[in-house]
Amino acid sequence: MTGGQTQERLTKLGQDTPMGRPGQPAELASVYVELASAAASYTTGQIYGASSGRGNP
Repeated sequence: MTGGQTQERLTKLGQDTPMGRPGQPAELASVYVELASAAASYTTGQIYGASSGRGNP
């Protein structure tokens, strides 16, 4: 299991995205780093979506 998901479920999830695979932690990390930094001190009410190319969250 990976993050509470079985490999089969992760593979299916990935097949349902435009990129054909689930996102990897390194691909999502920059958003978390940005939000944890002082650069995000004026950020309010934003939605950050990881949609794999599908569009808005």
